[in-house]
Amino acid sequence: MTTLKIKGTWNELKGKLKQKYGELTDDDLTFAEGKDDEMLGRLQKKLGRTKEDIRKEIEQL
Repeated sequence: MTTLKIKGTWNELKGKLKQKYGELTDDDLTFAEGKDDEMLGRLQKKLGRTKEDIRKEIEQL
């Protein structure tokens, strides 16, 4: 999924991630243009998964 596609649907994706992982907060899911690696790093640390796994899961939502 490209950054542009994520940006366009992020609010919807964010809601789905929060439903699936109740421990995630809005701060964890803050998406700023050009900062996608930073956000993936926060999710990686919080969920204990690889960035690639998280990226794939977001693409599947």
